Amino acid sequence: MSTDFGDWTESAFEDNGRELLAFLGDHFAAIRENPVSEACDTAELVESLDSPLPEAGVEFSALLRDTREKVIPRLLQWNHPSFFGYFPTCASFPGVLAETLTAALNVNAMLWKTSPAASALEAVVLRWIAQLAGCPGEADGVLVTGASLANLYALAAARDAAAGFDVRERGLAGGAGRLRVYTSDQAHSSVDKAVITLGLGLDNLVRIPSDDQYRMRPDALEAAITHDRDAGFTPVAVVATVGTTSVAAADPLGPISDICTRHGVWLHVDAAYAGFYGLSPRLSGVLEDLSVGDSLVVNPQKTLFVPLEGAALYCRRRDALANTFRLVPEYLTSDPDDLTFDFMDRSAQLGRSFKALKMWWVIRTFGRAGLAARLDHAVALAEDLRTIAASHPDWELPVSSPYPLVCLRYQPRAVMSDPGLTDEARRSLLDTLNASILADLNASGRAFLSHSVIREGYVLRVSIGNIRTGADDVRRLWDLLCVTAEKHLAEVHP
Repeated sequence: MSTDFGDWTESAFEDNGRELLAFLGDHFAAIRENPVSEACDTAELVESLDSPLPEAGVEFSALLRDTREKVIPRLLQWNHPSFFGYFPTCASFPGVLAETLTAALNVNAMLWKTSPAASALEAVVLRWIAQLAGCPGEADGVLVTGASLANLYALAAARDAAAGFDVRERGLAGGAGRLRVYTSDQAHSSVDKAVITLGLGLDNLVRIPSDDQYRMRPDALEAAITHDRDAGFTPVAVVATVGTTSVAAADPLGPISDICTRHGVWLHVDAAYAGFYGLSPRLSGVLEDLSVGDSLVVNPQKTLFVPLEGAALYCRRRDALANTFRLVPEYLTSDPDDLTFDFMDRSAQLGRSFKALKMWWVIRTFGRAGLAARLDHAVALAEDLRTIAASHPDWELPVSSPYPLVCLRYQPRAVMSDPGLTDEARRSLLDTLNASILADLNASGRAFLSHSVIREGYVLRVSIGNIRTGADDVRRLWDLLCVTAEKHLAEVHP
């Protein structure tokens, strides 16, 4: 460690960087030989990492050794080809290297003048992402940390547009009636958090029932908005989802958009998961028309192999985001012209990392055709898994989706045909059985899944989208599921 007041020397930085990259190369070369996760005792984990604040610094070799031995084995490996949980947030190698460069340059992309090329490149990347999602580029855009914040920012702009008075100056106590937001009973919890944060309250989040395919029912939406207007409420926005979290359903944007237009209500489209699958040749013509929304979020960190964090928010109501968020104290004044603008005006965030660079690198590395082929590959793997599961008498596909999220439920014939079980007892037994399968499979370290509970019961979610996942990985998962399921069936229903 250097004894002066500076940083590592440049040569030390290069040497340490080579050592880290070599370690990462070895890690990914052997990734299928390593578990997706390792069981660990929480108390032991905390104890192994807890230590007094170091008085003196340590050498890089000690940092890397402790990271390799104490931290990485106890992480859930989201970049593992057998990670099938939640939604994929897979980081490709060009994105990883771009993040390294971004961290080294450490620019703040808040104002055009604080980093002109970062702002100019963000505008380019936003245009490209809109094209990849099949949307026109005539919208105000901004890169944010994730879809949850994008939903919050969009609803903030919608609230201010609907309130009928200056919320910025007077606050919600300044005269607003009851403001309401509408979304499906399948929408992401970030919508709930947004209405809490914006002071609207969960009582004013109207959950619209979904149909038998878990899509928002337009007739129920129309009825809810009409009822609320008659009762003196002010509809703020409808949040429609393309790729719901539990089952990857897509709300029917066409009819929902027509309803919003008739009632003068802002339509926000949360396409964080499924927004780019229109690139897949197998799904040509399947994806909803995302351009109908007043605002839209799509998420390159979920399906375009871009490392966390990074989502794209678009608003077709020009200057609506800036009307909500622009606040320029003297120390942040600038002199923009017709070609420049300040991205800090389009969100609540002032310090902004250079998110555009990793997206630029990934998109240029693979190109539109390469990204489309990779997304199509994931869709094909999911179709193969559905075909295998559908042919097995003990497994069910409770709900279908065109996207590469497969919901499975183990419903063995021995349980389904048992005359001694009531319907309630049978469902409870099946729910417990599926939960046990998930827990055992994840504990094995050989794969990782997540779950949801839908109307049909407890389901196992297989989310396919890692850039390294291949047919053999999916087949191994299926074999593991079958073996694990049969083991637990023998235990609970001999």
